[in-house]
Amino acid sequence: MAARPASLTQQQIRLQSKSQSSMASSLSTAASSRLLCSTTAAAAAAAKLSFSSASSLSFSLSSPSSLKCLRFSPLISQRRSSVNRGYSTVATTKCAASDPDQLKSAREDIRELLKSTFCHPILVRLGWHDAGTYDKNIEEWPRRGGANASLRFEVELKHAANAGLVNALKLIQPIKDKYSGVTYADLFQLASATAIEEAGGPKIPMKYGRVDVSGPEQCPEEGRLPAAGPPSPAEHLRNVFYRMGLNDKEIVALSGAHTVGRSRPERSGWGKPETKYTKDGPGAPGGQSWTVQWLKFDNSYFKDIKERRDEDLLVLPTDAVLFEDPSFKVYAEKYAEDQEAFFKDYAEAHAKLSNLGAKFDPPEGIVLDDGAAPEKFVAAKYSSGKD
Repeated sequence: MAARPASLTQQQIRLQSKSQSSMASSLSTAASSRLLCSTTAAAAAAAKLSFSSASSLSFSLSSPSSLKCLRFSPLISQRRSSVNRGYSTVATTKCAASDPDQLKSAREDIRELLKSTFCHPILVRLGWHDAGTYDKNIEEWPRRGGANASLRFEVELKHAANAGLVNALKLIQPIKDKYSGVTYADLFQLASATAIEEAGGPKIPMKYGRVDVSGPEQCPEEGRLPAAGPPSPAEHLRNVFYRMGLNDKEIVALSGAHTVGRSRPERSGWGKPETKYTKDGPGAPGGQSWTVQWLKFDNSYFKDIKERRDEDLLVLPTDAVLFEDPSFKVYAEKYAEDQEAFFKDYAEAHAKLSNLGAKFDPPEGIVLDDGAAPEKFVAAKYSSGKD
């Protein structure tokens, strides 16, 4: 009789142990369930955040503001459809701001665009003017300016120095629509470097992965870009380019990009409506060029500025000063005589300019692996040069 209560106690213990084990299992399952729900919610939140921050056109669609971004609807709808297909692809950690394969494909499309429209000069200008707002004295991104695609917003496009660049945006917008995995900031710089290379210029040692600003409130104030005819051209050039962290050699080398392009008086207030070199194109006729073959990248800009024998070729005050200022003249004379030296210094300066102020993801940037050699440059057909 005395042993029975002990047996019952052992049974109770076993039952209690079983009950506790069951309860622990239930608690573990519940905890796992809550963790799963929490993880799913976090993924959804991350997806929402990813959409908001990654969208290159993320401004309030309900806002009455007239500051709109060029052709926003297609990109917004593409981003939404990607999110709606499932959070998993959006919530996964991104390895880069731009997709390397899409960058390569976009470059091929840019090459085709250049062949059909001869838009080399305006694409070079697009990349330059986006990067050229950089202020080395401001550390905070994106307030410091630079290559962050703020130029795609109307408020910055309306800056006087950016007159006509809306046409560049219209040209490359279909490429952006096609390759949503490429940021605007990368596309601007990719187009600029490709235009130089396709015009016969040097290979630019570019890297990609630039992050876009999200709205027009992040655009820099007007007045950071160089002017064509300031009262003191040398001082003005140094004020602008030194603020970016560039030096005299880089100022002169970058000025050499005027070997391609024309100035149109209706946009800049400088140049003739047309000359014997521009009246028949290629591309849209008109304007005044700095060189005879203004779609060919070489060192003729320095030769023509130095000689100044042809009244149909443009010489701005900021061009002439390159052979007047003692420090600038050293490099201008060198480049007029040595195209190889010009190409080397230009490629380095262009790459440096394209990185100014940019925030890279990944931080070290993305370098495209180029296997095939570029096609041999063939200059476009120009006007005869006869009146």
